[in-house]
Amino acid sequence: MRPLFAPLLCAAALCLAAPAAAPAAELVMFERAGCPWCEAFDREVAPIYPKTAAGKLAPLRRVDIQRPIPPDLAFLDVERITPVFVLIDGGREIGRIRGYPGEAHFWGLFESLVDGLPRPPPPAATENPLRRNG
Repeated sequence: MRPLFAPLLCAAALCLAAPAAAPAAELVMFERAGCPWCEAFDREVAPIYPKTAAGKLAPLRRVDIQRPIPPDLAFLDVERITPVFVLIDGGREIGRIRGYPGEAHFWGLFESLVDGLPRPPPPAATENPLRRNG
């Protein structure tokens, strides 16, 4: 009788050996308690951000600068001003917005950051099923 745990062990080894997928884009917001500009962002943009196309492309992730920075963000330079918005993709910084310039200016600056995201490759050309060779 074969040990039952052998297939599970092999499956676990394959999962560990497989390369991890690069993380999706995120908008990291560095903030601190009592920051009036963070509060303005929370009133003006935060409620609608996740409903926008850009918000779906790069979900908002909040990081309190008065707490330890998460290990997966160790590659970022953390500033002591708040808020700072950093667009990241695949473990690298695309760009940042220092401060909150108001709703209208925020969206314009954010769109210019999103333009820096890598574009997905175009869909592969498919053969026309109505066209016959020969």
